[in-house]
Amino acid sequence: MAGVSQDNEAAEKGPEGSSTEAVPGDTTISRVKLLDTIVDTFLQKLVAGKSYERFASCYKHLHQLNPEATRWIYDKFVAQLQTSIREEISEIKEEGNLEAVLNSLDKIIEEGKDRGETAWRPSGIPEKDLCSVMAPYFLKQQDTLCRQVQKQEAKNQELAEAVLAGRRQVEELQQQVQAVQQTWQVPSLCLVQCTVDSHFLRHTSSCF
Repeated sequence: MAGVSQDNEAAEKGPEGSSTEAVPGDTTISRVKLLDTIVDTFLQKLVAGKSYERFASCYKHLHQLNPEATRWIYDKFVAQLQTSIREEISEIKEEGNLEAVLNSLDKIIEEGKDRGETAWRPSGIPEKDLCSVMAPYFLKQQDTLCRQVQKQEAKNQELAEAVLAGRRQVEELQQQVQAVQQTWQVPSLCLVQCTVDSHFLRHTSSCF
């Protein structure tokens, strides 16, 4: 109980009694550490500024009867409150994966320092800002679509040429078939004519 009381008395001293070291202005601090520092500072401010006097004024009768018990209750209350706040902050950090997100943000900022170009900033005119952001995207999409159309047109041209070549082959085959048919038709006609003539002569001679 005495230890908790001493800790809270030290916290009531404000920034001078704080154990948090001042960070030089030119030193980059990670956002995770910065968040922890903010939480620690908040918890220190929570019990600073005569908070015990305000607590005791809410329980005057108890404070008058037993100041030590009032102080002990106050110390336990503050300790439990600080513990609960730290646990809540830890749960929020775990659920939101804040450490990984903040470290990623630090990495992005560090990488951005090496870039010579100025980062984009809104001009305050929604139409202009929208065009400046969306125009490169649409131009890129237009270029992609144009390339796809060119590829499809080239493919269609190849298919059309293949169809024409196939038609020419079919026509050549038809011509070859017709030529073969004509070649076979002439001997067949001669053979039929000879057969008819022979049959006619045989029939004529039998009549005489």
